[in-house]
Amino acid sequence: MRRRSLLLPAAGLAALALTLTTTAGPARAELTNPRQDWLRNSTAGLFLHWGLRTSPAHTSCSAWESDVTNGGWSADYWVSEAQKLHAKYLVLASFHSRLGYARAWPSKIPGSCTTKRDFLGELISAAKAKGLKVILYMTNDPQWHDEGGHEWLDSSAYSKYKGKTVDLTTNDGFGQFSYDNFVEVMQNYPDLAGFWIDNDSQYWIDHGLYEKIRKDRPDMLLSNNNEDTPIMDTVSNEQKTGMTPAYDYPAATWSPAPRLTEACYKLPSTGAWWYDGSNSSVDKALNVGRLVSNAGSSIKSLMAETAQVNGKFPSNQTSYNDFLNTYLGPIWSSIDGTEGGGYMYGGLQPGSWNDGAYGVTTISKTDPNLHYIHVLTKPSTSTLKVRDNGYKVTGVTNLRTGAAMSFSQSGGSVTITGISSWDPYDTVFKVQTSGRTGIYSGVTATASASKSGYPAGDLVDGSYLKWWDNNGTLPVTVTLDLGSAKKVAYLGVNQREWSVSYKRSDTEDSARIKAYKVQSSTDGKTWSTVKSGTMPSARGVRFIDLGISSARYVRLEVDSTWAASSATKFYKKLLIDEMWLGSDYA
Repeated sequence: MRRRSLLLPAAGLAALALTLTTTAGPARAELTNPRQDWLRNSTAGLFLHWGLRTSPAHTSCSAWESDVTNGGWSADYWVSEAQKLHAKYLVLASFHSRLGYARAWPSKIPGSCTTKRDFLGELISAAKAKGLKVILYMTNDPQWHDEGGHEWLDSSAYSKYKGKTVDLTTNDGFGQFSYDNFVEVMQNYPDLAGFWIDNDSQYWIDHGLYEKIRKDRPDMLLSNNNEDTPIMDTVSNEQKTGMTPAYDYPAATWSPAPRLTEACYKLPSTGAWWYDGSNSSVDKALNVGRLVSNAGSSIKSLMAETAQVNGKFPSNQTSYNDFLNTYLGPIWSSIDGTEGGGYMYGGLQPGSWNDGAYGVTTISKTDPNLHYIHVLTKPSTSTLKVRDNGYKVTGVTNLRTGAAMSFSQSGGSVTITGISSWDPYDTVFKVQTSGRTGIYSGVTATASASKSGYPAGDLVDGSYLKWWDNNGTLPVTVTLDLGSAKKVAYLGVNQREWSVSYKRSDTEDSARIKAYKVQSSTDGKTWSTVKSGTMPSARGVRFIDLGISSARYVRLEVDSTWAASSATKFYKKLLIDEMWLGSDYA
């Protein structure tokens, strides 16, 4: 697995974006663009659901605005709380279908609550002063227009404004209303970083809303909730549960990097997405684990807190913010300025380790030899064993304490011993290496089946922008040719992260390799089976130890994947980004 960085100079990134737009087709048209740089360089954001139905609910827009102001609302407070969470951006969700469609800014467009005071403008200014960005939430959904026995949308006022009859409670009518609001907002707020869009509207699509935003405000980021819409910059995955461990949020995501991906989840353990009058607890272990495991998969954490009418957070949430502010400081270098390890960027293997240990790894964006191991669930022993992926380890320290750790390296793993204490949430080890060894170059690949445009050669080309597709064929074989007979210690496999890695239902299961065989040959005609087994359904790089003394060809036969026949999207479909052979262990 070669290390490949996304951190290109602006000119290079622009060229890459242009290349993808012109050669890769619509599905990847907005895969990468310089306007995404600030979010790619962020770790987390603060999501704020706040509006007319924030407890105690209001039905009068002016009364709500008065209570917000008289309660002491301050944009600086929200920005400072975001900074405690080490967030680099805020998403304001007041124009929300469940919150009364409140526009917390002045608008000339009638149709729903709009304030005289410019809360949005104040927030953008306060955030900019501290180097943070603001994104505005926009909804496509009119179905909650009369929730709570009150009509939140004013069709007659909007119809008069448009000079025609428009029913805002219909998808088409609300599409027109929201379209107008997109245009007004992007014209009035030049420092607004973008829009966080809660699903799509056919009206927006039919009337070219996104194309207009791209034309008028090419700097604006577009994020889409739970859909991978090609023109969007970001795919945001809404709160998921059911993973083991519970904090392993990436197990439920389905958009492969380098697609810019976000995990959106609540910090309060119970209650609505908005403040409902309760002071719910915040589970430190769960939420620290989510933040760290997301960083370990290059996924951004959009953390939702429930602001009260006056903007303040309930005490349990402020206490968590204060805790995280001090907790992350000593280990921030292992999260900020890093990518997830064990994926396309190189790094040590994440996931399940020895004796019940579980965690993620990260790798520095600027130093390919600087790695971090995040132990989120500690082992039952004083030893930690992590697959090294060919990196020669020269030193290990406890990042939080600075203490040098005893370690050894053999058989493809680095073993840290004599660990006398574990942090309750995230024990971080800083791992310095002197580079990777034993990885063969110049290997060619062929396959028994390939989808058009996704040949086996993409398995060994060193590019994360291309991959091999089995075209729905199982069993299927991939043959790696070393050019001449050589010693082979192991096979490395990076499967494309396009499916969930846990079974939640009969229709959602992993498309990863299940039953496999590995065979070797010196002449490509006579084959010997070296290994067979079951590959775990897990994210990150997988290794198959082979111990072949001499072979020119190594063939992987995939007999089945984890997806059941009822999982039609994934059944028998296999995507592999990269495969490689190691001559020796580091």
